[in-house]
Amino acid sequence: MPAEPKAARLSLLYAVVFVEIGIAMPFMPVWLKALGLDARIIGALLALPIAMKIIATTPLVGLIDRGVAARRLLLVGSLVVAATYALMPAGAAVGWPILALLVAVNAAAGAPLVPTIDYLTLAAVRHSKRLDYARIRMAGSVGFLIASLLGGAALSGMGERLAVPVLLTGLALVAATTIFASPVEAQVPRSPMKTGERPRLPRVLWLCIGAQATIQASHAATYAFGSIHWQANGISSSWIGLLWATGVAAEIVFFATVSRWPTRWRTPFRLIGLGAVASLVRVIGLSQFGSDLVPALFLQLLHAFSFGATQLGAMTAISAFAPDGARGRAQGMSSAVNAFASASATILCGVAYQAGGGSLAFALMAPLALSGLCLVTLSARVAARGPFTRPRL
Repeated sequence: MPAEPKAARLSLLYAVVFVEIGIAMPFMPVWLKALGLDARIIGALLALPIAMKIIATTPLVGLIDRGVAARRLLLVGSLVVAATYALMPAGAAVGWPILALLVAVNAAAGAPLVPTIDYLTLAAVRHSKRLDYARIRMAGSVGFLIASLLGGAALSGMGERLAVPVLLTGLALVAATTIFASPVEAQVPRSPMKTGERPRLPRVLWLCIGAQATIQASHAATYAFGSIHWQANGISSSWIGLLWATGVAAEIVFFATVSRWPTRWRTPFRLIGLGAVASLVRVIGLSQFGSDLVPALFLQLLHAFSFGATQLGAMTAISAFAPDGARGRAQGMSSAVNAFASASATILCGVAYQAGGGSLAFALMAPLALSGLCLVTLSARVAARGPFTRPRL
């Protein structure tokens, strides 16, 4: 079947937002260091967006349940993100407290962007059997990979202090322009949620959200200390870049091919369960063999399932189990709980790495992956006893 225009528009939204993230995540710390800031201040400025995501995501995405258009939320958020990026060099020149304020506003404005696009995509998938969430979401992974690969070249050519704010401001404006020009919007609910009416999220969904959060949190050691661990064991920067690219490429292949899997394997419980098992094998393998390049490369391939299958399973669960009038809140809650779990795990990793190096940090992620497997098993049992619609993405 030919791709529907709406699929192309949704894919483009993912791509433009994730290109921006693909520059911000790896290179914002580089920019802060280039400013000559103290390491403790840099750490606080990098932790601030995580805290703002925990606080702001659920209420902002929940505005959709109260009748705020998802597209308007995306547009305003992108414009505020662009404005704050543009002001950050001036704020840094005044002092780090002003920069911290801009970082906080930037993080709050950016917090609902990806969950809102997920909301739009899930709404479209529910109304059209021709749409495939995984293939649409794959555009974000491709955009992130391209930005990560090309961002280093841009920094080399323009200089760290200039390239990062200019690129991020420009990319945020591109995102805002794309959103403004796109007619994509979710179907308006028949009756917007009134004050005091808050449909409850079912227990099965809470369990799936908890399972997703613990499994994604088990990536914290890799995200925070993977590169440091590999570098300390003599792996060169170019090979470290390949290790990261391998994980993202595996994720892209998963999203591109999962629609061909048997339907019985595309339930939220089996997808999240697969993610838990893959994450468990990955972190145990990294704790034992992650110092060597070849085993690390093979273990990075498991990112396709530890991240990709877990993400798809969580979105399938939200699509199937979130009640009307609470879908925005469910999307925001999933993102916020995930951020909280990942932030807590990152702090734990810092203590573990200081005490026992990368092997200990990776090993301590195993209980998180195992917890996710237990939670998703429990959620499957709860779903078997409840009158839920058949999950499908």
